[in-house]
Amino acid sequence: MTSTAPSQTPAARPSPDSTPRRFGLVIVGDEILSGKRADKHMPHVIELLKARGLQLDYAEYVGDSPDRITATLKRAFESGDVVFSTGGIGATPDDHTRQCAARALGRELALHPQAEVLIRQRMQDLAKEQGTVYQPVHPDNIHRLNMGMFPVGASIIPNPYNKIPGFFCSLQGDTPASVGAHGGVYFVPGFPVMAWPMMAWVLDTFYAHLFQTAAWIEQSVIVMGAMEAALTPLMQALEHDFAGIKVFSLPSVDHPQYGRHIELGVKGAPDQVAQAYPALLQGLQQMKATLGPELVRS
Repeated sequence: MTSTAPSQTPAARPSPDSTPRRFGLVIVGDEILSGKRADKHMPHVIELLKARGLQLDYAEYVGDSPDRITATLKRAFESGDVVFSTGGIGATPDDHTRQCAARALGRELALHPQAEVLIRQRMQDLAKEQGTVYQPVHPDNIHRLNMGMFPVGASIIPNPYNKIPGFFCSLQGDTPASVGAHGGVYFVPGFPVMAWPMMAWVLDTFYAHLFQTAAWIEQSVIVMGAMEAALTPLMQALEHDFAGIKVFSLPSVDHPQYGRHIELGVKGAPDQVAQAYPALLQGLQQMKATLGPELVRS
């Protein structure tokens, strides 16, 4: 189904600033924590960001507790990060996210004019599909308008699946220009078929200026029988000497081929890795470490 995007023209994209933008994810719902449903959002968000040369910095799972959701969203707003929040924006009694977002911002909820138009369009479409007459004042249809009750000042995120929009807002301001420059929290449904294209729209509309033209790569080596404590000084020295590089260690105690080992590596832009990785190997050789295979990932 194709929907009409809102008549919202994104402002000119801001130029990149010197502060690296962090990306976060909040996944709301008792069904995830109880195991009734498996989370599919985090792996997909990782891929969405990776395809644009970006990465997910953190994720949180939150049950349907209004106080906990409010506290989590308050931290998200205050962070200035780009945070996606999935789930809980419907109009059933266990949907609390819209109300909690308003509480976290200290704002009232109000029916968003564009959201109302889109929701009414969806109700008319449903009536046609069901062969019935659309009744705008029917109690069910009035109740559905609650899905357009957003914190005052919020802007909408178009939903290409069924027109019911999400929304976004921030402490710095809710215009496309302000969130593109400072970050914000973006609220989408819990259903992947709706949430995923909505999150892609957010990234492509507001944050294209952050996309990396040269994708990051990882280069690592297997260090046999190593202890992380012994490798820590080398890792700290590499991050100090090579700006923009991240060092990682992935220990394993029961690998079927290598046994106890650590995969030690660096990740960053290809030119940065090309400088840092030889220094990593040199440091390990000076420690007389026993090395296994070398790995490269992009």
